[in-house]
Amino acid sequence: MSSSIYIFAIGFLAQIFFAARILVQWIQSEKAKRVLSPSLFWVFSLAGAYLFFIYGWLRNDFAIVLGQLISYYIYLWNLNIKGVWKNIPIAFRYILLLTPVVAICFVANNAGEFIARFLHNKDVPLWLLIYGSLGQILFTLRFIYQWLYSRKKGESTLPAGFWLISLTGSLAIVSYGIIRLDPVLIVGQSFGMVAYIRNLVLIFRKGE
Repeated sequence: MSSSIYIFAIGFLAQIFFAARILVQWIQSEKAKRVLSPSLFWVFSLAGAYLFFIYGWLRNDFAIVLGQLISYYIYLWNLNIKGVWKNIPIAFRYILLLTPVVAICFVANNAGEFIARFLHNKDVPLWLLIYGSLGQILFTLRFIYQWLYSRKKGESTLPAGFWLISLTGSLAIVSYGIIRLDPVLIVGQSFGMVAYIRNLVLIFRKGE
């Protein structure tokens, strides 16, 4: 029981960072009357993803782990294009860069254990694992879309498509969280949906 409390604490801390990124982005966008992509959005995204990956690992939840791995390096790319990456101490940069690589190597060397823990988890039947993974992939596609869009623009930006995919993916993850009885997913995603809708309103008002 005590270990579960610590695990949920890590998950909620990750969601606090995710909520903080949305709050910062929301406040700055409201002030500017247009959708912005502040540096703090990406700093908080990275911190949240790091913790949420740990949470997913401890919960034996493949869907969460997969979702964080897909978007992780896109956060780093945005921090780099905004000039924040070079200000991070070099030791921390190596840690941030190598953490997913180390995790993947660990999985490769312990494939049997990984499959047993994550893909044959009695608490997550196969259909739910597939559903949750698809929800996480959909939700994470927003960052792939954002990365491609920003590369084309030559700057870090958060276009309408990013928020539309966010809203759709968030609905899928909330439903997955309800089935999994996971308060971290339910609370975190429910907060974000309000901001996603508001950003879409700002974008369509500006005709961007």
